[in-house]
Amino acid sequence: MNLLLRNVRPGGGDPTDVLVRDGRIAGFGPTEADVPVEDGGGALLLPGLVDAHCHLDKTLWGLPWVPNTSGSVLADRISNEQRRRKEFGLPSPEPAAALLDTMIANGTSFVRAHTDVDPELGLSGIEAVREAAARHRGRVTVEQVAFPQGGLLTRPGTLELLERAVASGVENVGGIDPAGYDRDPRGHLDAIFDIAARHGCGVDLHLHDEGPLGAWEIELVIERTKALGLAGKVAIGHAFGICGIPDAQQDRLLEGLAEQQITLTTAAVYDRPVPPLAKMRAAGANAACGNDGVRDLWGPYGDGDMLTRAMHLAYRSSFRTDPEIELALHAATYGGAKALRLKDYGLRIGDRADFFLVAAEYPAEAVVSHPPRQLVVKGGAVVSRR
Repeated sequence: MNLLLRNVRPGGGDPTDVLVRDGRIAGFGPTEADVPVEDGGGALLLPGLVDAHCHLDKTLWGLPWVPNTSGSVLADRISNEQRRRKEFGLPSPEPAAALLDTMIANGTSFVRAHTDVDPELGLSGIEAVREAAARHRGRVTVEQVAFPQGGLLTRPGTLELLERAVASGVENVGGIDPAGYDRDPRGHLDAIFDIAARHGCGVDLHLHDEGPLGAWEIELVIERTKALGLAGKVAIGHAFGICGIPDAQQDRLLEGLAEQQITLTTAAVYDRPVPPLAKMRAAGANAACGNDGVRDLWGPYGDGDMLTRAMHLAYRSSFRTDPEIELALHAATYGGAKALRLKDYGLRIGDRADFFLVAAEYPAEAVVSHPPRQLVVKGGAVVSRR
């Protein structure tokens, strides 16, 4: 947990040395210390990446290629996965652990995994992800969301399983399209927010509904967050409804999100709407980023690299200047850290020594090029090398 990094450039600044003691950044500048030394060779030093939205329990990472058979709409993809998951032994700790290993090598320090909970699976997915995370203890921090992928109120017994999952230590309760999928937006949201209020956990729900319907659901989330005093503990994944609405309505929603510290998490998937990062930053609203599904029964894409995902986010946002591209990197680092309620995250003295080195001159270059990580450090210990 003690380390001296020589000749590195924190955040793209001037070359310096970084001293780590007891797993935290202790100082910058030339120094001598009786600790292990690593020569950074002038590499860019960035804080550990944060995957704020992924599905470890679904991944086929490390298994032979599986031709995709999912349908074109959400219900088809859900039913396809539920029908075929046993065929591949899912959920299983092996592919989840393999994907975590790749994430670690690519500089990811923190992961929020949305894990399916339903009457057929029970909490087996929760346990599989816990086992996968345990295999990498000290190399990455993993938290979970108990996620009712197949519906909440429409599948009797699921609500009780979410309660059990949270009572067992799962950090967040999830939901899915309260209107578009579960057909009862108020009942759905009341149920998951009630669990969060009683157990003190976070809320992180999938919201694919677009346009006025999705915007209205975001408004309902803001109302419940405020009423229950859950500011800073709520995230909305995908949040397609923030786009394609009148500017005045969007401005009001962004103001409400900022006031209640509600994060919008995006994976910039396919051609679906991407939250307006620049406008969110100006409004003080938080944006985070995640890989979403990686090589699973939903789709064949993904590589587990959050710099690649940040590049997709910047590209989908039509960002070209360095400050714009760095908004996408912020979502994959500091924005994700805020979503996960991390303390002492970053590159300041006293922050936890969770960071990585990459051969790039500028942060925007690291996003666009996403070259291999030269060194990955977690808690002051080297956990991966190129």
